[in-house]
Amino acid sequence: MMLYHSMKRLAFLALLLVIALQVQAQQKMLTMEDAVINPELQPENLRQLSWIAGTGDYTYLQPNGNETVLMRGSAASSKPQQILTLGQLSKALEAAGAQPLNSFPQLQWKSGNDLILNTQNKVYSYDLKTGKAAVVTSYAADAANVELDPTLQRVAYTKGNNLYVSATGAPDVAVTDEADDAIVNGQAAHRSEFGISKGTFWSPTGNNLAFYRMDQTMVTDYPLVDVAPLPAQVNNIKYPMAGGKSHHVTVGVYNLNSKKTTFLKTGEPAEQYLTNITWSPDEKHLYVAVVNRDQNHMKLNQYDAATGSFVKTLFEEKNEKYVEPEHGLYFVPNNPGQFVWVSERTGYDHLYLFNTDGKLIRPLTKGDWMVTDILGFSKDGKQLFYSSTAESPLERHFYSVNLKNAKTKRLTQDKGMHNASLSPDGKYILDNYSNQATPRKIQVVGTDGKLKQTLLTAKNPLTDYALGETTITTLKADDGTDLYTRMITPPNFDKNKKYPVVVYVYGGPHLQLITNNWLGGANLWMHLMAQKGYIVYTMDSRGSSARGLAFEQAPFRQMGTVEMADQLRGVEYLKSLPYVDANRMGMHGWSYGGFMTTTLLLRSPDTFKVGVAGGPVIDWKYYEIMYTERYMDSPEQNKAGYEQANLLNHVKNLKGKLLMIHGTADDVVVWQHSLSFLKKAVDEGILLDYFVYPGHAHNVRGKDRVHLMRKITQYLDDNLLRDSGSTL
Repeated sequence: MMLYHSMKRLAFLALLLVIALQVQAQQKMLTMEDAVINPELQPENLRQLSWIAGTGDYTYLQPNGNETVLMRGSAASSKPQQILTLGQLSKALEAAGAQPLNSFPQLQWKSGNDLILNTQNKVYSYDLKTGKAAVVTSYAADAANVELDPTLQRVAYTKGNNLYVSATGAPDVAVTDEADDAIVNGQAAHRSEFGISKGTFWSPTGNNLAFYRMDQTMVTDYPLVDVAPLPAQVNNIKYPMAGGKSHHVTVGVYNLNSKKTTFLKTGEPAEQYLTNITWSPDEKHLYVAVVNRDQNHMKLNQYDAATGSFVKTLFEEKNEKYVEPEHGLYFVPNNPGQFVWVSERTGYDHLYLFNTDGKLIRPLTKGDWMVTDILGFSKDGKQLFYSSTAESPLERHFYSVNLKNAKTKRLTQDKGMHNASLSPDGKYILDNYSNQATPRKIQVVGTDGKLKQTLLTAKNPLTDYALGETTITTLKADDGTDLYTRMITPPNFDKNKKYPVVVYVYGGPHLQLITNNWLGGANLWMHLMAQKGYIVYTMDSRGSSARGLAFEQAPFRQMGTVEMADQLRGVEYLKSLPYVDANRMGMHGWSYGGFMTTTLLLRSPDTFKVGVAGGPVIDWKYYEIMYTERYMDSPEQNKAGYEQANLLNHVKNLKGKLLMIHGTADDVVVWQHSLSFLKKAVDEGILLDYFVYPGHAHNVRGKDRVHLMRKITQYLDDNLLRDSGSTL
């Protein structure tokens, strides 16, 4: 009997020990390295998950002991099987002249058995059946902007300011031969606005190559200083500032057979934006969305690819504030006379079916929500697959739409942010999604909407860490608009205590901070701050993305004003909460968020005790033409708006503590912004703190980012936690 009771006692003690260990395991604290650069704390993923050309099969990389292997599966049925190891691939490439591989390069499928790899300045093919590799073509060691053609046999690349083509069995061909470095070929134009991400555009068969030619000779040189050598060296860049002269862009068409280039006759004025370049399926024409410098008028023009001649304008779009085309034409398979166009003409991005005469056949989608991405078409061209915010601005889901009757069908069901790719046969999508309760799930979903397979259900990598609660709520702006907010409270949150607050802000166009994905869109630094005892708060103010044109255009000609009003509405809400210490509120943001942080500290000086502004715009006249004139018009057209937004005019109002941070090689928000602010503060007798990151561009990346976030955290701690009488 005594033995029985002793055993029960031991079992009870063991249970208590297990519970204690579990509780202890859930109390780990994040280090700054954890929050910034620890990949182990990111949800598991399937690397290089992609479809195999011409099939319904997919592949991905997977660790297998000390080696990485390539797995292959069928969307219809089979369990994924190992088809290639890194060692096997490296051995085959070494036999073809390559150096040993340390990791899998980016893979592309030419067919069900043929892989294409671009590595070590060579393009290799690998045959899965024979296990042998061969060199397809090679290109210069100092090449940049490398792009394979659709046949995966040729490469376009830039070297310096010129464009080259490399093909099998032939020496590289110089498409351009510009001696003047200010004339750039084959690179993204217009400061990568209007959805522009590259400067070369292969025709469907790879027989022709369209490219941007950007003449910047009329743009003033702007000096960036490299402080690493002794003495320091000047690196001049071309930076077209608002109200100044802009570069002149044309589009060349290089024929690989004739080795001749023809330029599209895009006409005058030279200061216009040539966007969304698209080849016709038969390669006879190029389509260009031409936007005027005022950015309130777009013409969709057709040009003859052989002669460069203007053919016709299919249609025009105008808006009293601005138009911003960001998508090319999506030609319908098996029907080259029809295409789908994405337009904000109704106030939201929607899909429209046109013919190549420019006649609208029918709208395909409508409603107070936005189409956000196009996956592609079914093989027969009867269905188009897209993502949108139809369920909620906080989520992305995928849908099909019938091109004949515009009937839509939702394909993804679970709540959250879904990313997907369409199989080459148009029958399946690879759906990679997360929500606040799901770190990541990857599934194969049929285009009939039925779940076929689950490939990955990622475990929570933060199970052992003490994290606070994340809640997403809605406030009303002064005009009644819904504003989404996110709050992270400290672990072991006690409503009877008073907590300091850090507001993280961006507020500008083309970014959404709050979504229903893992951690609610927050990053781990925010959770680290919550662990330290802060409430961390974020709002997507008017001006941010995914809410439609009226929402985005609210700050037009008055950047900083409407966004500030919305952020102050959030502050008003925070102050209404009994557990918020209104005397200990700080703000941090970078780029547009740096502009907003500085704006709030100067134009509402009694609100925040401290702010940290990184890479801030100070005077919009110093920022680039394309972005600034879209949202503010030119300085000549909107003198009052520029004056109001110019933070040099408000320096004298600073009351709180302000740390300004800048990278000395910033070519986006140039260093002159914060230096001019510093000079004005000295002139006005205003004290602030200032820190630079030598050699860093617009953001601080790599290991130095840990230093940056420590610097920001220390400054907030010094002014909100230390010497504050905090009982936390």
